[in-house]
Amino acid sequence: MAHKLVIVESPAKARTIGGYLGQGYVVESSIGHIRDLPQSAADTPAKIKDKPWGRLGVDVDNGFEPYYVVPRDKKSHISKLKTLLKDADELYLATDEDREGEAIAWHLLDELKPKKGVPVHRMVFHEITKPAILAAVESPRQINDDLVEAQEARRILDRLYGYEVSPVLWKKVMSGLSAGRVQSVATRLVVDKERERMAFRVASYWDLEGTFDAGSKHEQRMFPAKLYSVDAVRVARGSDFGQDGQLKAGANVVHLDRARAEALAEGLADTTYDVRSVESKPYKRSPYAPFRTTTLQQEAGRKLGMSASVAMSVAQRLYENGFITYMRTDSTTLSDAAVGAARAQVQELYGAEYLPDSPRVYASKVKNAQEAHEAIRPAGDSFRTPAQTGLTGDQFRLYELIWMRTVASQMKDAVGQSVTIRLGGAAASGEDVVFSASGRVITFHGFLKAYVEGTDDAADAKDDAQTRLPNLDEGDAVSAATVSASGHETKPPARYTEATLIKELEEREIGRPSTYASIIGTILNRGYVYKKGTALVPAWLAFSVTRLLEEHFPRQISYEFTAEMEDVLDEIAAGRKTRSEELAEFYFGSGDVDGLKKLVDGLGDIDARELATFPIGGPDSGINLRVGRYGPYLEGPDDDGNPTGKRANVPDDLPPDELTLEKATELFANPAGEEIELGVHPDTGLHVVAKNGRFGPYVTEVLPDDAPKSAKPRTGSLFKSMTLDTVSLEDAVKLLSLPRVVGVAEDGEEITAQNGRYGPYLKKGTDSRSLTAEDQLLTITLDEALKIYAQPKQRGRAAAAAPLKELGNDPVSGQPVVVKAGRFGEYVTDGEYNATLRKEDTVESITIERAAELLEERRAKGPAKKAAKKGAKKTAKKATTKKAAAKKTTAKKTTTKAAAKKS
Repeated sequence: MAHKLVIVESPAKARTIGGYLGQGYVVESSIGHIRDLPQSAADTPAKIKDKPWGRLGVDVDNGFEPYYVVPRDKKSHISKLKTLLKDADELYLATDEDREGEAIAWHLLDELKPKKGVPVHRMVFHEITKPAILAAVESPRQINDDLVEAQEARRILDRLYGYEVSPVLWKKVMSGLSAGRVQSVATRLVVDKERERMAFRVASYWDLEGTFDAGSKHEQRMFPAKLYSVDAVRVARGSDFGQDGQLKAGANVVHLDRARAEALAEGLADTTYDVRSVESKPYKRSPYAPFRTTTLQQEAGRKLGMSASVAMSVAQRLYENGFITYMRTDSTTLSDAAVGAARAQVQELYGAEYLPDSPRVYASKVKNAQEAHEAIRPAGDSFRTPAQTGLTGDQFRLYELIWMRTVASQMKDAVGQSVTIRLGGAAASGEDVVFSASGRVITFHGFLKAYVEGTDDAADAKDDAQTRLPNLDEGDAVSAATVSASGHETKPPARYTEATLIKELEEREIGRPSTYASIIGTILNRGYVYKKGTALVPAWLAFSVTRLLEEHFPRQISYEFTAEMEDVLDEIAAGRKTRSEELAEFYFGSGDVDGLKKLVDGLGDIDARELATFPIGGPDSGINLRVGRYGPYLEGPDDDGNPTGKRANVPDDLPPDELTLEKATELFANPAGEEIELGVHPDTGLHVVAKNGRFGPYVTEVLPDDAPKSAKPRTGSLFKSMTLDTVSLEDAVKLLSLPRVVGVAEDGEEITAQNGRYGPYLKKGTDSRSLTAEDQLLTITLDEALKIYAQPKQRGRAAAAAPLKELGNDPVSGQPVVVKAGRFGEYVTDGEYNATLRKEDTVESITIERAAELLEERRAKGPAKKAAKKGAKKTAKKATTKKAAAKKTTAKKTTTKAAAKKS
């Protein structure tokens, strides 16, 4: 039966749109990209394997023509789409309206090859609501070749960079590493921030803090103030010091130390003060612009604790199910209908006094913003309040954030008064001392009634913060209730969080906002960066990689060049530059600029050891950190004068700026493998030692030299409450007694107490039960153990392991998704597919949206390969191989985009 075939990217999107279009339409998903450059040698077509550029999948000698292949796990899906297209009388390519979506549409057209006479339409929309979808069907357009060219240019750029530079890292730093055009620059930002922290020197400074009394006639009687000046010279504050801990050049300030500050406070004990000046000025704060991709990611991090990838995953679900507009946008523009909807809700929820006379218009501050897109806002011509959506969990919280921000953007300014009061008096020493107090009163909250933006620093005041001061006039007398000296220290530059790194990338115009979440995910997953709380900390491996790139690929790793490449891609997207010319300049160079290929071919000798060596405490200390195959370690002189005679492993979670000379000395005093003699075991007579191993501190027995080779010493990990400094022989004997026989149950089964990877537990045959504390391993009695076994089975092999967390139903399979503990770590499953949690995921923070994203990635790879049965016939295998080889899996992009457009 004839139908109109509509192809979108995701199954969830297909279901929603299919419901709006109804009969006569078949809506199917492509499940993301259906073609790409070859990912491995196995994917590379035989006809290009022997070419000098074959491994790249890009013909660099012929206009950088890409060779595309359909991944093995997508072939069956392509067959399905072709079958649906056979019976279709029209084809609608309804992928996202950005460069990536445009490229997917072109690849679909080029791969599916609809028969002559079948009209092909490019269907675009910014929100998935019934009116928007029906309007998009009525007014399609053609594929935009320039957008496709820009996407191809970016993909080829990334391929050339990754495939040429990564092998250099394998040879000179460590195998398995990867370099990326934007990921390496993002890593460099995190490394540079840590370098600033390592170079930072703390400065201490003092001032005075006082509480003053304006008198009984004032309702706001008591108020705080800080020392401002001494003898008309301003007192130094943190911003007056440089990163070297010294006062900045030209700083005309008085630097108080503790002794002088305390003496000054004492000299002010009997001082009376008068108001020297009162400065009052109007305060006005205008609403924040509606969300675009980066500001949504930042606020979701600040307010909701979501990582950038989780925020985008949740936003994707909201978009696909028709709750918000498209979430990958640089624009802050709102359509007339959206402005009307927001203003209507302001009137309804807050009243006419909060509604400005005319609509607010926001122009994007982002360079090359795609103004055809809208800001991220609630979908539709009228907005649903969060309570009306029926959403729950993270989707509810993120929708509420977007809704509040959008409504607030069409409200009046917040207004009030800011006041600064200066009061002075004479100290006993004769010095003239001035204190300063600042306050702010908001007289009309305006948009702040609906939305207050978060801050990156907890010490920063939010926009709705108020500090009331008494209504004082110049010349009024005030008294001091308390005056005390207060010491301060300057702080090193704050590490990036995901929110502040996104902000930095956007301000430097590096990469595209739509890619920031995946970039951060990549540098975390590759081990270049890890999280300490919310802070992004570079691993020492990142220092080695960044150093190599800075020394040998300075242009490619520079912030300015990476930003310029985004401008080049924008120019290609606008049709003002050509893909082949820009790629040629990048790869082969031009004029005085060396291309990537020349840099790689002319590398010469690189001292890998030097790249991986970082002096600790200055070059004269003799102590170096080295980045080794199994992690970072320290190397330094031993007592016999051997310059590299001493080694110690560096804990994986020790930030580089905390590896001081003092810390290095401490690690040398107790390195991994270094034994601490505890004594002789009272039962075995063997010596017992404590060690610091790769997986933490432990105790073990020392076997005699003549012990048989099959003999193994007993070992026991230290409890979390123990340290190498405090562990005693008595503690060690107890630890070595584990696993401990608790007793024998009535059925004759022995019950033992054991310490495992996931904590302490009891074991009775194949039945295991968790314990709540490590101490129970040594103290639990048989009666207590039997009571635990009398409880219903929760975990163990006799029954399915209880899930660690239940998340809800998967949007694709509809099956319940749970988190489970597996042999290789925690994973999510919908009963059909399992997906391992990534490094940044935790059981506590994982959401159904994030789980769905992981499962969709796993699903896209196809079912797990099963090992062939031993009895399988070789002839069948041969036939399969031959058939597979006969299939054409490549498509050299000979079909011009103009031709694709006409078909």
